Amino acid sequence: MTPSGEELRARLREILGADAVLTAAADCAPYLTDHRQLYHGAALAVLRPRTVAQVSQVLACCNAARVGVVPHGGNTSYCGGATPDESGRQLVLSLQRLNRIRSLDAANYSLVAEAGCILGQLHAAAGQAERCLPLTLGSQGSCQIGGNLSTNAGGTSVLRYGMARDLVLGLEVVLPDGRVLDALSALRKDNTGYDVKSLFLGAEGTLGVITAATLKLFPMARDVATAFTAVTDVRAAVTLLARLREATSDRVSSFELIPRIAVELTTRHIPQVTDPLDRAHDWYVLCEVSSSHPADGMEELLGNALSAALGDDLVRDAAVARNERERAALWKLRESIPEAQRKDGASLKHDIAVPVAALPDFLARASAWVSANAPQGRLVAYGHLGDGNLHFNLNAAPGVDAQRFLADAPRVGRAIHDLVCEFGGSFSAEHGIGRLKVGELEHYANAVELQLMRAVKTAFDPHGIMNPGKVLRA
Repeated sequence: MTPSGEELRARLREILGADAVLTAAADCAPYLTDHRQLYHGAALAVLRPRTVAQVSQVLACCNAARVGVVPHGGNTSYCGGATPDESGRQLVLSLQRLNRIRSLDAANYSLVAEAGCILGQLHAAAGQAERCLPLTLGSQGSCQIGGNLSTNAGGTSVLRYGMARDLVLGLEVVLPDGRVLDALSALRKDNTGYDVKSLFLGAEGTLGVITAATLKLFPMARDVATAFTAVTDVRAAVTLLARLREATSDRVSSFELIPRIAVELTTRHIPQVTDPLDRAHDWYVLCEVSSSHPADGMEELLGNALSAALGDDLVRDAAVARNERERAALWKLRESIPEAQRKDGASLKHDIAVPVAALPDFLARASAWVSANAPQGRLVAYGHLGDGNLHFNLNAAPGVDAQRFLADAPRVGRAIHDLVCEFGGSFSAEHGIGRLKVGELEHYANAVELQLMRAVKTAFDPHGIMNPGKVLRA
């Protein structure tokens, strides 16, 4: 017999202790609304386990009761992936108390961290061991590594180091029935059958709960050069990327495309952000090159490459950071773009990717479509040009009604995503599917691929308790 809500809560208190089962409205509220305020859910309770054993017992209990469980990390998802539905019949499982760094092996260039560890804290721990964890996100002061891996997070260093999944050596995962998959290997080579752990990376908690991970570390960057560069156009930016990769022996860490409107928004809305250049230009690139050797002359290499590009009319102007303070100021401008957009008003967001070489043509056609078909929006297209991922966003123009503007999201999104598909791209480059893009996945995914996804979901979670309604429709 299915237990009542109170009976289930009583059982969960026995497992976790009363202080780890939150039911008061004020205590639960921070876990029930997503980062972008798109979804406002309800829950039977918010659970805060301290150990893997407790997570195991909780999932076994919920699986037997056929109660949905929503894993919750730092709540920085852009797609509502960590928010329960409105039924009030799901449980939120917060991983914030599983926050230990279990080990750090500098010689093996690896660390083992629990899912609730804040990404910025892992950066600090790696730095103390003179190592680098290269996953770099604007939300790294609050996002948790379990969420980063569950969404296969991207960020500003993908060009050189890859997505979050590329940094994983091993995982510990609690399965829906409570069994624990202990695959925390620190091996670089391990060809022993299917790579089962990879299925949980990017699955957004729909197959199980990541409780710990073994992550790759790298040598610390000891020679870093950063420049904010005005480029002639987007095609010139793509050419400049290729030149920098060649000139630095492929040591370009970041290559971020920034339009003029983003500079205007950040300098208007974000304190202490200033325009790095004296004159306005249509397009900019924030680029960074680095080496683990302290005397590799990265600033000279970058300066020479930019000078040559200036002579070839690829670059119009550049500001090279002379110290860490100036470097931090350039990155503050880049990382503040999302906040500046929020402060400016309503926006429609599209997290798209196309092949790098196709970006100029895609932007030209997509921009023309926006001008002709969505004149109520101002295009703010920026992001990780180095790996083909742009945040193709529209901000409501001054005087435009916000609700009417937001109501046009399905029409605008479908047109942009259709064009992305035409260019062989992706409608979800780094933010995942969550609840927001379930319909888009159904519309654009290859039929065989979608069938295999559903088969995997059924095999791992036959009762459908894990993060119901996310990625795949229940």
